[in-house]
Amino acid sequence: MIVFLWCVFAAICAFAFLNGFRDASNSVAAAVRTRALSPSIAVLLAAFFAVVGTLLSTAFGSFLVSAVELRVPDGAAGLAILFTAVLAAGGWGLFCWYRAVPMSSTHAVISGFAGASGAFALLGGDGVHGVARMLLGGVAIPLVLTPVVAFVLSYLAVIPLTWRLRHATSADVNTVGRLGQSITAGAVALGHGLQDGQRTAAMLTLALVAGQATTAHGIPFWAQAVAAGCLGAGVLCGGWRISHTIAYRLVPIDPLRGMAAQAVSAGMLYVGAIALQMPLSTTQAVTSSIVGSGANQRYESVVWGRVAGVAVYWLATPLVCIVAAGVLFLAVHPLLE
Repeated sequence: MIVFLWCVFAAICAFAFLNGFRDASNSVAAAVRTRALSPSIAVLLAAFFAVVGTLLSTAFGSFLVSAVELRVPDGAAGLAILFTAVLAAGGWGLFCWYRAVPMSSTHAVISGFAGASGAFALLGGDGVHGVARMLLGGVAIPLVLTPVVAFVLSYLAVIPLTWRLRHATSADVNTVGRLGQSITAGAVALGHGLQDGQRTAAMLTLALVAGQATTAHGIPFWAQAVAAGCLGAGVLCGGWRISHTIAYRLVPIDPLRGMAAQAVSAGMLYVGAIALQMPLSTTQAVTSSIVGSGANQRYESVVWGRVAGVAVYWLATPLVCIVAAGVLFLAVHPLLE
């Protein structure tokens, strides 16, 4: 049991590293695209604020552990659910990274929980209590609302900014935009930590509960620290494949529109983490905001075919991870007996 528990710990930490590695582009893609920040400075900024955000909030962890009363079965079955959910989500994340497509790690891992739990229920087990509510509140509703709200708010945010700077020279507008992007890039990274960092801390806590190493359902500080370290390390090592898609392939943006997109996405992440205590996808908030702000231009700029392709991956994420985690759990279950 102890060996399996450590294997689950390692898988969760690896998933957090992969999350940071993939999602580093969310915070800094627009700022690097418009040359508001150099790539090296942007990554350092993103890593720092992702760590701070992870240590500051327990909102996502509260959603997983308390808000939906999520209880993983005790013993090897509970650890297997966590293990297969993380493997399914991580595998899909690696595939999307290879394809240079931004996807939601949050939706992937929650859907993995649902798939593994459903497979355990098919075998006569008790499954994970609260997983249906978590799937609805953590995947279905945000999947529909986040892209739409982010797109609309970013589109509208460009209007007062361009009106306010209508008499300024293009050089002045770009200067203001780049300065704003330097600030809002850090704000998005902080929101990334508030949202995604707590997922790792919550899963580590759930693993301890499943392994009967603790009976407490609160998230200990050491779990937050481990989550922050793994996420920050992943951001520091982050690749730029997905950043290229977000910043170059979907829509061309200028510094002013990049600032508007980052401000909107950061605000949404804060509201979701602090006020609503709802897990929002950093990837979907940032990507949709960039498309929304870029769409508010006099010329047709959005490559809608590529945007539709990204949306297909977003819709496929829950289905793929549910099926993959379920199949993995069925394959692992005989080894538990």
